[in-house]
Amino acid sequence: MLAIAVPIMLSNVTEPMIGVVNTAVIGQLPGAYYIGAITVGSLIFNFIYWGFGFLRLGTGGLSAQATGRADAEELVAVLMRALIIAGLLGVAIILLSPLIGRLAFGLLEGSAEVESHAATYFYIRVFSAPFALTSFCLLGWFVGQGRARTAFIIQLYLNLTNMALSLLFVLGLGMTSDGVALAALIAEVTAALLGLVIAYRRLREMGARFERYRVFDRAKLIRTLAINRDIMIRTVCLVLVFSWFTARGAKASDVIVSANAVLMHFFDVAAFLIDGFAFATEALVGQAVGAHDRRRFTAAVRLTSIWALVVGFLTFAVIWLGGPWFIDMMTVNAEVRETARHYLLWSALAPLIGVACFQYDGIFTGATQTADMRNMMLVSMVVFFLAWWPLEQAYGNHGLWASMIVFFAARGIFFALRMPALRRAAFSQR
Repeated sequence: MLAIAVPIMLSNVTEPMIGVVNTAVIGQLPGAYYIGAITVGSLIFNFIYWGFGFLRLGTGGLSAQATGRADAEELVAVLMRALIIAGLLGVAIILLSPLIGRLAFGLLEGSAEVESHAATYFYIRVFSAPFALTSFCLLGWFVGQGRARTAFIIQLYLNLTNMALSLLFVLGLGMTSDGVALAALIAEVTAALLGLVIAYRRLREMGARFERYRVFDRAKLIRTLAINRDIMIRTVCLVLVFSWFTARGAKASDVIVSANAVLMHFFDVAAFLIDGFAFATEALVGQAVGAHDRRRFTAAVRLTSIWALVVGFLTFAVIWLGGPWFIDMMTVNAEVRETARHYLLWSALAPLIGVACFQYDGIFTGATQTADMRNMMLVSMVVFFLAWWPLEQAYGNHGLWASMIVFFAARGIFFALRMPALRRAAFSQR
């Protein structure tokens, strides 16, 4: 479990560090709107890429189950199906980018300065879409096989390259949002190419054969599309909640949206760290289901959940105690600093309350019980909006943060209620 979880934790924690470094770099510029612009621009890509997160999740679950069955040819087919879907979707995103941009900036009601710099960021970075989606497929494919160190290498290269180029372009060359976007574009293109080379070498080592009939097998294509559809609906709901959170902050003021962005980066780092155990759960649960081994399934769920909870408590303590120092490191704007301190406790609580839903995501993905994932997320989103309206009206930004905590708690509770059904379904498929 640790052989999978630790490399994934290390690679995961560098992913939100891109946002942390980008915010810290752009935060050295005097206007608060620069942070808001990168936040809004990144939010659009989060919405797009998280919406297509099924490419990683679905590929990971199918790869894990093929590994559990020791089916090398199916591993090839799983990857090829995913790459074909990723390529088509990436090209579609580029072609539709003018429409996506107009729609997104129409919905996100930021100031003129925020919107201008966010648009610059969006229209440069969008050309990396096919490569970013390709990386999703590759990461899921490697993790499903338990090859976490390979996924770590690819993710580490992507994130370190992005951060280094952001520093170079903004602080070294005097660029602003265009420099941050160009750094992301270069990093995502080259990371995908690196991943494809490693995957090709892995397949040669396995002696696996490309069998066209397997790739385009009708039943397996339908199953792949159904899994991806369910995960996409689940992920779109998740992104809608986070997007609504950011949009409400942007509507309040540039200072509120910037302070919330700083605090949300703390949550992101903690969540991605804890999610390392969810990745391990996905791989180990998927392999147990593929091998039809109930004992391995139970052990994987129990062990990864205990470790995730311990790390959840540790992240709470680090954010709560070290938060003021982290805030000062990320922005020089005095008003943003003071506002972020005011809401710090919510940022510390969020990953701790979210441990259960992160873990259940890994369990349900590994077992490919994606219809339950979809349904539980839809119900949890409704709970979020029912909580948001009265809480924000009564308590302002405190209420907005409280509604996010309600959302995380609801996901964990609803998933827990479905676990008996998952066990029955996962081990009655033969």
